Amino acid sequence: MMKGRSRRDRRIRRAGIVSVGKYMPPTVLTNRDLEEIVDTSDDWIVERTGIRERRVARSGERQSDLALKASREALARAGWDAEDLDMIIVATVTPDYIVPSSANTLAGKLGAIGAASSDTLAACSGFLYAMHQGVTAVESGRADRVLVVGSELMTTITNWGDRSTCVLFGDGAGAILLAPVPEPLGVVDMLLGSDGRYEEVLRMRAGGSAFPASHETVDKGWHYLEMEGPEVFKLAVRSMLQVSSTLLERNRIKPSRLGCFIGHQANLRIIEAVTKRLGLKPTQVYNNIERYGNTTSATIPTCMYGAEMEGKIKKGDWVLLVSFGAGLTWAGILLRWAVGRLPRLEEKAGLPSDTAVDTYPDRLKPGRDRQER
Repeated sequence: MMKGRSRRDRRIRRAGIVSVGKYMPPTVLTNRDLEEIVDTSDDWIVERTGIRERRVARSGERQSDLALKASREALARAGWDAEDLDMIIVATVTPDYIVPSSANTLAGKLGAIGAASSDTLAACSGFLYAMHQGVTAVESGRADRVLVVGSELMTTITNWGDRSTCVLFGDGAGAILLAPVPEPLGVVDMLLGSDGRYEEVLRMRAGGSAFPASHETVDKGWHYLEMEGPEVFKLAVRSMLQVSSTLLERNRIKPSRLGCFIGHQANLRIIEAVTKRLGLKPTQVYNNIERYGNTTSATIPTCMYGAEMEGKIKKGDWVLLVSFGAGLTWAGILLRWAVGRLPRLEEKAGLPSDTAVDTYPDRLKPGRDRQER
């Protein structure tokens, strides 16, 4: 199932994460709120998923708006100007439009004129797939500064009458910046894979060319996510465990050496099953699912943001990122954290860490916004 080989035997320059940013909409939807919408309860949701609340975008707020705010913070914390970006990659299943790409829209809003821009669609594995593209571009020398974003408005494709799925998802965005870093820091190994035999286990039927939008598809609810929960659970545990074990074993890293394990935040029970089998301690694992639910491609970058902000990832630490997604897709990236403590913008601008960062002090200015043509 798991293919690929270690990169230790290759002479390539290292790519590393040099900044992180996050944006979560301010509106909170709690389990108690959901009790008023669908036949469920706070106890039922917490017991089965570990989720207590999630964020919901404000009316009129687009996916690219969330991506913009997370990107602005990542740029500001690194002291980069958006015009210096070589490439922008956005992972999302909820783009503003099918055409043009979300990354193209984001590039325009940032003022990153001339940067290559494209979207990656790999469901919940999307962020790590996008990161893989960014890392290989930096490693090859064809890019020096890459912005990778996971941004979702999952509430727009959630069926609020289906209690098995509507309790899971939330909106949010996370962003990272990649650049060359000195060894032994940076990305050490990556592993991606898929098995298309499981496409019906988690899917949204309509909206593509197979079933274009019509009165019939809307009436049937085919523009909402459908999921076979028990099957997804089994596949997720199996794939995430195999990816984790493969990356650790082929790089001769014992689980006890990990500074931080971050798994896709789909269900707390999935993460607990994987980390228990790996023999990890709770202090080695970072989760944010309790506060944000499943934000699909945004879960891993927002977890990295939280872990870095809380001092749970330090320069030189081994970090393992692992995800699974519809399809089935899976991905894992093993890295050594490349930077020390990044500037805390809320300390500089007087803003709480969960608020949109729209105001910056002079020495932490992000790239300019959209320029007039």
